[in-house]
Amino acid sequence: MHPTANSLEKSIGTPFDPFDQVSTILQRNQWRFLIVVLITNDFFMVGMAFLAAFFVRFNSDLPLFEADITPVYEFYRNVSLFMNPIWAIVFWGFGLYSRRNLLGGTQEYSLVFKAASVGIMAVVFFSFLKVDFVLARGWLLVAWLLTFLFVSFGRFCIRRLVYALRKRGYYLSPALIVGANEEGKLLGEQLIGWQSSGLHVLGYVDDHLKPGTAVHKQLQCLGDTLHLDHFIAKYGVEEIIIATSSMTRVEMLNIFKKYGLLSGLNLRLSSGLFEIITTGLEVKEMACTPLVRVQKVRMTGLDSVFKMLLDYALIGSGMLVIVPLMLIIAIIIRLDSPGPVIYRRRVMGINGRQFDAYKFRTMRLNGDEILAEYPELQKELSENHKLKYDPRITRVGQFLRKASLDELPQLLNVLKREMSLVGPRMISPSEMEKYNDWALNLLTVLPGITGLWQVSGRSDISYDERVKLDMYYIRNWTIWLDIQLLLQTIPAILKGRGAY
Repeated sequence: MHPTANSLEKSIGTPFDPFDQVSTILQRNQWRFLIVVLITNDFFMVGMAFLAAFFVRFNSDLPLFEADITPVYEFYRNVSLFMNPIWAIVFWGFGLYSRRNLLGGTQEYSLVFKAASVGIMAVVFFSFLKVDFVLARGWLLVAWLLTFLFVSFGRFCIRRLVYALRKRGYYLSPALIVGANEEGKLLGEQLIGWQSSGLHVLGYVDDHLKPGTAVHKQLQCLGDTLHLDHFIAKYGVEEIIIATSSMTRVEMLNIFKKYGLLSGLNLRLSSGLFEIITTGLEVKEMACTPLVRVQKVRMTGLDSVFKMLLDYALIGSGMLVIVPLMLIIAIIIRLDSPGPVIYRRRVMGINGRQFDAYKFRTMRLNGDEILAEYPELQKELSENHKLKYDPRITRVGQFLRKASLDELPQLLNVLKREMSLVGPRMISPSEMEKYNDWALNLLTVLPGITGLWQVSGRSDISYDERVKLDMYYIRNWTIWLDIQLLLQTIPAILKGRGAY
């Protein structure tokens, strides 16, 4: 046994209570149990979607549908019962019962959408081959949409339950980080900062540090790579994450040969450029040599098109309300205090291009003179770039900020493609230093009017937490994440938490 095994047991502990029989049984079979729950959810939600689609299509009297069709309920019920197991097979084919695709949030929703679309297309194809098999097109369309919504909602509830269980030690994968250099420290900081990630990081393995050496405020070096077998067996390690910049190519190759193909163990390699690579990598063979290129922006091709269409569609559909509201606000601002209606703030854009972000003016014109009377507030402003109690703000400005209405003019920035509805928090050039090594990441996407920072507490969270949230968004972006954040923004604004 490794000489530090006893001390490691005390420092690492175990995420499960060994004396709790229920916990032990659930630990052993928890993922199988989750699969059963997901299959049950999908069967039930697909059935409910088909049933709801029948009533929407034939009983809602919507003008979108033909009114002269007399449906046979038993026929659609039998079709639904027949299609339900087929849907489960399609979901299985798309990996929706594979552990690597579960609990992934928006990525999981994306797979559900694709699977539901393929399932409906299979039904359409079958009805094309079998002429006497006729289904109302409206029912198919509604069933497709409701299947996606119902199944996604069910899986959302299950995921939230699992996240709560993870705080109690369930559904966690014991993990080790190999390499305690600067990149390894950044990896550790990022991984332990997200309780919902499903990783229980035990500590570091490094050939250049003594066991017990503190690497991070919550993690220490367990030992060297010669004792990896011991750590894997003793703590049931399922994930080994290698900070590739911490070792030579030969050392990495030796670890891969020994652990890369082991069943039940995932070996993951960092990019080696952890601080700057958020945009994705492109592998292209040139002169029979595979070379890796770092993309300049996070979103390309269809991703960029989908994001733009989402922005324009939402703004366009709301113009009848937005334009009159902005005119009313502009008049109230002019009546409340002298000065221009619009305030321009110089901020950083994609690829480092600076632009003027528009906002309704919420401060008095002599704001600098007012702030000069409060040295303690000047210090707070320089540190956080935000004041909780700002004497410069006008009466109308306080209301606009509380309701986030001061940001409405930024919709013009969105239309000009300088910003997006959803994205990382926009920052001024002077704030770039706050992001340190992460600064280059921030410039790979359009800044957003709302984002993870908006729904997570806004100005009540620390600056370091804002940086982490921005990095998480950039690394994990999908169009489904944007939709989720837009839906979460409404209750966040109504609560008014951190709005000042």
